[in-house]
Amino acid sequence: MKLALSRKNLWDASPAWLKQTIGAALKLAPPAMVLGGAYRKALADARASESWTVEQVRERQVRELRAICELAYEKSEFYRGVMQRLSWTPAALQKPEDIRALPLIDKATLREQGRAMCVRPIDGRDVDEVSTGGSSGQPLKFYIQAGRSAVEFAYLVAGWERIGFRFGDTTAVFRGAVVPSKSLAGLRHSYDPLLRRHFYSNFHMADADMRAYLSHLATLGPCWLLVYPSSGYALARFILDGGHKPLTNIRGILAGSETTYPGQREACEQAFNAPYFTWYGHSEKLALAAECAKSSDYHVWPGYGFVELVDDAGKPVTTPGASGEIVGTGFINRVMPFLRYRTGDWATYVGERCEACGRNHLVIRGIEGHRTQEMLIASDGTAISWVAMNMHDDTFEDVRQFQFRQDEPGRALLRIVAAPAFGDAHVARILRNLDRKFAGRMQITIERVDEIPLTARGKTVYVDQRLKLDGAGRLVSPTQQTAIKREEVHA
Repeated sequence: MKLALSRKNLWDASPAWLKQTIGAALKLAPPAMVLGGAYRKALADARASESWTVEQVRERQVRELRAICELAYEKSEFYRGVMQRLSWTPAALQKPEDIRALPLIDKATLREQGRAMCVRPIDGRDVDEVSTGGSSGQPLKFYIQAGRSAVEFAYLVAGWERIGFRFGDTTAVFRGAVVPSKSLAGLRHSYDPLLRRHFYSNFHMADADMRAYLSHLATLGPCWLLVYPSSGYALARFILDGGHKPLTNIRGILAGSETTYPGQREACEQAFNAPYFTWYGHSEKLALAAECAKSSDYHVWPGYGFVELVDDAGKPVTTPGASGEIVGTGFINRVMPFLRYRTGDWATYVGERCEACGRNHLVIRGIEGHRTQEMLIASDGTAISWVAMNMHDDTFEDVRQFQFRQDEPGRALLRIVAAPAFGDAHVARILRNLDRKFAGRMQITIERVDEIPLTARGKTVYVDQRLKLDGAGRLVSPTQQTAIKREEVHA
């Protein structure tokens, strides 16, 4: 797994003592200054785009689309071949919709043509190799410059600002970070002084853990929760179901990377007495959308990427109320451009302007992401979301598909469809990396299979969960299961 020598990567790899030392030195510096010029420029651009006219949106998107297409035409063997076969050049791009002259690409294109898609050498010191779980259960690998994180974070911050967040505010994070073992106080917690973030382990969400988290959260002063919808909901249900005293210092819940299901928003807002805000994005950095502060619709950031919705036949979806697959052309990746990439996510088209707030952004709703809240149950009863297990490293190197199956708490079968190069060293690495996250509370058995059945939409269920879970992802007891069966019979 190749990581560039970027500011973010170096900071993430730094030991805790060094972070504390540097953090103390930078404590008085404005947070935006610490993150650098790319962050400040992107944040100013995102803020400005909130008030762009229709003409400004379209002019900006034409300029960005033409620039990324020119780069692809000049430097990418794959894209140049595609454009030449179509007798098409970037100069033909006079309005955003003209990008539709190019064919759609998908995960298969990425696997077959990935290197040929690149516009520069991938061994540069500022290039990251990224692995992510694909929507069909097949791990994907692509390349991107390290500086993209500052741009993405700037757009996230601009979205969160809609409900009052300001960078530098204290944040409590329950989003898949591997947190050191419990302290003497029985708490799994670490602190990043640069981002003012307190990290807690959403891999450890047993009652005793959540009780300790809530006690610590109460000492932080005014703060924001940064969560997966599943981890935020688990905390909320613990408070509501156990009659625990609600926290009074939570300013808002920022939830992303999973679909927010009915009831999760309401439970969080009730438990924390704070607004709930979601966003949509993905590792490929093609599209980013943030909720409107006046509705639960999503506004697609026009300066981040160009987004289309297409039907099953690949035709544009432009009728309000109709749904389509999200197709993205990213403006950020200058190593391996993605032009008209099918994300595997679906949404409903609303319009090109938000009637609630007046923004002239593409508006979508009802996003159905391929990262669903599929859960594994650890030996202590903690429900661990698939998203938290989605490794952005070499864990699943030479694995073509994978799927967990669980029949009892604390144990799971990991089925894999392996590449020819897969061997014992790969098995050892998978088990070692997974154990870092499960912390000994899940026994994994690996089984090689020839294929993993897909859903009707061609996707894999990442967790074939045979245990009975309730709406919060918690294990249903035998007594509760009996009651549920009685209800089903009488129904």
